[in-house]
Amino acid sequence: MSDSEVSEAVAQPRTAAGALFFDETGRVLLVKPTYKPGWEIPGGYMHPGETPSEAAAREVQEELGITPPIGRLLVADWAPHPTEGDKLLFVFDGGTLSPEWLAKINLDGVEIGEYAFHGVDQLDAHLIPRLARRVHAACTARTTAATAYLENGVPLT
Repeated sequence: MSDSEVSEAVAQPRTAAGALFFDETGRVLLVKPTYKPGWEIPGGYMHPGETPSEAAAREVQEELGITPPIGRLLVADWAPHPTEGDKLLFVFDGGTLSPEWLAKINLDGVEIGEYAFHGVDQLDAHLIPRLARRVHAACTARTTAATAYLENGVPLT
């Protein structure tokens, strides 16, 4: 390796992972954080040494108090934030929550104050645009059995 290669800056994105859950009618589960306005999907930043799927499972357990199986990767999104820098965000398929799983939801009350299911056609009204694009792409990836790679929530064509 040359000296110029050693001193070259490399991206060090903040990485986060979440899971997309559905009810039996196909609505998406969203959570409302207590520390900021708006809705999100269950998830959060990864810990050192943690894989994206492990982070998604941990965040779901912390926020919702449940441990349903986390399925396949739906979306990987390179989404730099104007003030927070580079981000790499993963969304996994949490599947359809059965009535038994729904009955076990126990919100942490610290980070998450409430949850609700919303139709896919209502997502834009509840999510910030960059997250709405990511969740729409994840819903499409789920129905087409694909995995989407996005940049700022937009698929590359």
